[in-house]
Amino acid sequence: MVRHKGAAFIVLSLLALVGCAPGQSSGGGSTAGGKLGGSVNVLATWAANEQDSFLAMIKPFVDSTGVQVNYESTRDINATLTTRLQAGNPPELAGIPGPGQMFDFAKTGKLIALDNVLDTNLMKTDYSADWVKLGQYNGKTYSIFIKTALKGLVWYNPKQFTAKGYTVPKTWADLMTLQAKMKSDGVAPWCIGLESGSASGWPGSDWVKEIVLSQSGPTVYDNWWAGKQKWTSPEIKSAWTTWGTIVATPGLVYGGPQSMVSTAFADAANPMYANPPKCYMHNQGSFMSDIIVSANKGVTLGTDLAFFPLPDVNAANAGAHVVSGDLFGMFKDTPQARALIKYLATPEAQAIWVKRGGAISPNKKVALSDYPDDTSRQIAQQLVGAKIARFDAGDLMPSAMQAQYFKDVLDYVQSPSKLDSILTASDAVQATAYK
Repeated sequence: MVRHKGAAFIVLSLLALVGCAPGQSSGGGSTAGGKLGGSVNVLATWAANEQDSFLAMIKPFVDSTGVQVNYESTRDINATLTTRLQAGNPPELAGIPGPGQMFDFAKTGKLIALDNVLDTNLMKTDYSADWVKLGQYNGKTYSIFIKTALKGLVWYNPKQFTAKGYTVPKTWADLMTLQAKMKSDGVAPWCIGLESGSASGWPGSDWVKEIVLSQSGPTVYDNWWAGKQKWTSPEIKSAWTTWGTIVATPGLVYGGPQSMVSTAFADAANPMYANPPKCYMHNQGSFMSDIIVSANKGVTLGTDLAFFPLPDVNAANAGAHVVSGDLFGMFKDTPQARALIKYLATPEAQAIWVKRGGAISPNKKVALSDYPDDTSRQIAQQLVGAKIARFDAGDLMPSAMQAQYFKDVLDYVQSPSKLDSILTASDAVQATAYK
């Protein structure tokens, strides 16, 4: 498989993620001026509050163009897309699970290049070069990022921490001490949910990739996702065993292994707000704040919900963070699809979701003042302050490798003693997945 060569050395220009000036131009061109009419089908993973935010985001487009947007949500985006492509009936636009899958779709001719759809010069002005490159295959643009996320955030209830006398850990050793104290107090420290349809396991993969980057550094991380670092290597195995000090230790995760594999990722943090709490911490990306607040009545961001970065495993790699993003691509070329994807690239469109919460825009012209609360701005500033930044490793892997990675997570939490055979199986997949 031909990969995007620059991705192996991505250090995202994170200053570009949060603009300093209000958006004033369209990243892909304006759709104003006359009713286009017709309809466009869109397939993505967003449901509940995220779906509401997407629909709010596209409302000005619908109002100004008269185009009816038929939105469909699916948790199994990769499986659903693959099935519809095989049947010759894809949606016009769809979310793409990650750059790795984008490479696969582009290589087989399923994705439509956007170089003649978007204003590429304006895209280079509105987006950092790294975000543009991540949407490219063989030098052509096939997808755009419409929102991004910072991984490795530990969500918690500050009121409960205060009531129990817990303090936010500054180091990995502090985190281990804190979880031991919580366990001795009779409550599981962690809430973890790994279920996500055909992509079940991905929330656990976020733990492992954060640990790989922090523990062994960016070179190992880049070689690993690119298929040049074996899964059985000491560095990658060490990341799994480090995660195992949490998930393989009885009493540290609410409900234990079976609960982890059967609990939907979007529901995993809810036990923090049971009375009394069933757990105190939940590691998940920046998008999780919106999910938690909407699922738990009376919870207020900043008062009942806050975050701290997952502490550095290795001080030599201090400030390392994994980032991810929501890609959109065109699978059927119509005037309505062209108009909508142009609109989605604009700062005006992306600012709508940003103002509603739960999203960080990759468009430089979305202003920091558009973020609706101190927590959102803190997350954006955390991105700015990242000293080592890498895109989500799982999303950069070929689809076969990513699927094996997610399976490894489920297998490991249920049978930690089988780690060697789990990683050996991944080496075997790695040997063929990158060809």
